[in-house]
Amino acid sequence: MGARFRGMLRTGDLGAEFSALMLLPPLQAMGPMRVTDLAEFKRADPSTISRQAAQLVKAGLARREADPADGRASRLAVTEAGVRACERVREARAAMVERALADWPAERITAFTDLFEEFNHAVEALLRTDPTTPRREPA
Repeated sequence: MGARFRGMLRTGDLGAEFSALMLLPPLQAMGPMRVTDLAEFKRADPSTISRQAAQLVKAGLARREADPADGRASRLAVTEAGVRACERVREARAAMVERALADWPAERITAFTDLFEEFNHAVEALLRTDPTTPRREPA
């Protein structure tokens, strides 16, 4: 997907880099999180996630709020603008996949979808159960 996907989406129009925008879906799905928890979830270095979170806050796509469990800490939460940005990212991704598969016959798309789903479940199971799975390197 790389640069071509980012170019199609024009992520600069959203006010944050692509990597920062990729923090929005889990925040939207799971609700406000501490940056350290988000880093753990994304398997990324906390300082990287902190920089990306700052981009989201500056762009108005996320806000910092007090952590009700610890008033000294803050959590990152998606704003309404962030929800709209999430939707734009999803739409751009779906359009790109649709274009990539446009010439495929239906039975190949079905087979690909089934295999890809099976692969994703296997990777998710491995990440949940294998303590030796290496953490992602800092960006």
